[in-house]
Amino acid sequence: MSSVSAPPPSFPPGGVYTGFGFELSDDQKAVQRLVREFARAEIAPHVMEWDEAQEFPRDVIRRLGELGMLGVIIPVEYGGAGLSYIDYVNVVDELSQVDGSVGISVAAHNSLCTNHLFLFGTEEQRRRWVVPLAQGRLLGAWGLTEAGAGSDAKGTRTTAVLDGSGWVLNGSKNFITHGSVGDVAVLMAVTDRSAGTRGISAFVVDLHQQGIRAGKRENKLGLRASDTATLVMEDCRIPRESLIGVAGEGFIQAMKVLDGGRISIAALAVGMAQGAFDCALGYSQQREQFGRPISEFQSIQNYLADMATEIEAARLLTYRAGWLKDRGKTTTKESSMAKLYSSEVSVRVANLAVQILGGYGFTKDFAAEKFYRDVKLCTIGEGTSEIQRMVIARQLLHG
Repeated sequence: MSSVSAPPPSFPPGGVYTGFGFELSDDQKAVQRLVREFARAEIAPHVMEWDEAQEFPRDVIRRLGELGMLGVIIPVEYGGAGLSYIDYVNVVDELSQVDGSVGISVAAHNSLCTNHLFLFGTEEQRRRWVVPLAQGRLLGAWGLTEAGAGSDAKGTRTTAVLDGSGWVLNGSKNFITHGSVGDVAVLMAVTDRSAGTRGISAFVVDLHQQGIRAGKRENKLGLRASDTATLVMEDCRIPRESLIGVAGEGFIQAMKVLDGGRISIAALAVGMAQGAFDCALGYSQQREQFGRPISEFQSIQNYLADMATEIEAARLLTYRAGWLKDRGKTTTKESSMAKLYSSEVSVRVANLAVQILGGYGFTKDFAAEKFYRDVKLCTIGEGTSEIQRMVIARQLLHG
């Protein structure tokens, strides 16, 4: 991406934001290229096979861990790659251009479980959990949503009761990424019912221990190779030191974690939109009707122009949120803007991709139909589009 001719402001090394575009450093371009080559060589040949079988690609996730991609934003001293949010955006983007299922697994592991423990855990919790998570030796899950508590966290019913030297958890969590394949989870539970959201606390839980198990594994419309399941807790006893931070601060922690998580969902959406666009562009240049490629028809050109423009705008919003996060800024508004716009762009782009392919877009012979199914999750997960608009409006009105 080119920048304007006027000299940009001076910022620390890394992705440079000029106000109009970004210039990646050589190191950032190398990370982007590494992930792109890995995705095309190791993921692309198996995408439809995994999707049809709803098979979680454990081996690929393990190898991404070996490359440092399961601890992208975690410092080196805690087992991570020590990279920036701009790098993280590029990692999720590149993976999702090939398979959103892998992209969302990497995003959920990094942004939610691992980052929650890194941001709010004790030093002991960081050493015990963050290090192996960032190294890819453990796979993380994160649970806020329940059957009766999604956008409205006050509906949380899972409880944690202090009993002697530990806590006892009872309840369930829905739509948990890595719910049936993960090793450790950060879970929100009510410790003081009278305090509303300020009575919700966060806990780290070993998913291999007694008292917690995977329940229903979801049969999903899209992202079918990403594991999504219910977690059920029945008198699940965990040590007292499993509490993350202070009792009653779990919801506050979760909202701060989601500021970063929404950047990764924006990157997921941008990547899948780019994948759908590339599929449509390539097809339009090869498919002939009335003696010429359909890419020469003005209606198709208009579609392609709109798709490319919206993807670029979404990517810039996502980069901006990542850039601000790298500089320690609060990004509640910017993360929600990036997530809202990128997710809705991805739905529009995937829809047009199927339209450009026509009848072939409705078959599994081309990637367009899979992107069409996959992208819808981006308008729902980590806060629906309706919730994002609420968040943005509150920031605009109340700061």
